[in-house]
Amino acid sequence: MATEPNEPKSRYRQYLEVVTGPLEDKKRWRRYKARIRALPENYRTAVEALERYLMHFGPGDGADAASMFEDLADLFEQSAADGTPIREIFGEDPVEFVEAFVQNYSVGRYISRERERFTSAIERAAGEEDRRV
Repeated sequence: MATEPNEPKSRYRQYLEVVTGPLEDKKRWRRYKARIRALPENYRTAVEALERYLMHFGPGDGADAASMFEDLADLFEQSAADGTPIREIFGEDPVEFVEAFVQNYSVGRYISRERERFTSAIERAAGEEDRRV
C-alpha cells in the first residue's frame, strides 16, 4: 500500500488519510515509540513524562510534532549512550527545559489560529482594530 512521493494515491488511501491522518505520520510515530522502548528504564520514564506534557502543550501539527519527538528521541539516545544523568539533561526546572525545547518548533495550525483569533478579539474589545497594519 506504500506509494512513492510522486505516485498518485488510490482513492481508498485518500479516504483513509482523510479519516485517520497521513499514514507516514503514523509510521514516524511508531518508529519513535520503538526508539523510546529501547532506552534504559530511567530515560524511558523521563521521556514518557515529557511526552505526556508535550501532548498537552507542544506543537499540534503532525509534521512539527513528529520532528520534535524524533529530536527528543535523538537527545535521549545520545544522553543514555553518554551516561548523562537525567537531572543534568533537564536542569533544576523541568518545565523550563521543556518550554525552551518547544520554542524550537512552530505551534500547530490550530493553536496559531486560536491565538490570532484571541488577539483579534481583545483588540476589537479594546477598540484597537484600526491600529493593525
